[in-house]
Amino acid sequence: MRNLPLGRQNFRKIIEDNLLYVDKTEQIYHLVTKGSLYFLSRPRRFGKSLLVATLKELFEGKKDLFKNLWIGQNDVYSYDTFPVLHFNFADYGHKVENLEEILNHEITKYAKQFKIEIDEVSLGNRFKALVKGISQKGKSVVLLIDEYDKPIIDFLRNMKKQK
Repeated sequence: MRNLPLGRQNFRKIIEDNLLYVDKTEQIYHLVTKGSLYFLSRPRRFGKSLLVATLKELFEGKKDLFKNLWIGQNDVYSYDTFPVLHFNFADYGHKVENLEEILNHEITKYAKQFKIEIDEVSLGNRFKALVKGISQKGKSVVLLIDEYDKPIIDFLRNMKKQK
């Protein structure tokens, strides 16, 4: 009997450690082949982060991770690789007060990874330049955002920080 992946949200580690994984790849296949923009709002502990981690591995073309799952056994997905930008706001710390600085750092990290020059100054324009620069290299950019509401929740009771 396989162990439960209690508290684990890393798809790769769950598969590599042979932990129990409820195969949702048939639904994921339909999700990624039938649409383009999704906002998934579910209660806490409902598997959103695991889903985002699964999508990241899928869009990065990690076929070997899916070989024992529906999508890997039905030979329906091409495993093309896409540039993935994954922003997980839970990784940025508790009560982050320098969120703009952290996001600028993430943009710089991705710019280096994808060899993109960014001359823009504002956060929004730097992000646009990053996505545009990557997409001009020929592939659609996959943007995955997890725990987007973390900075809001951290300061929910602090009226000064909410402004």
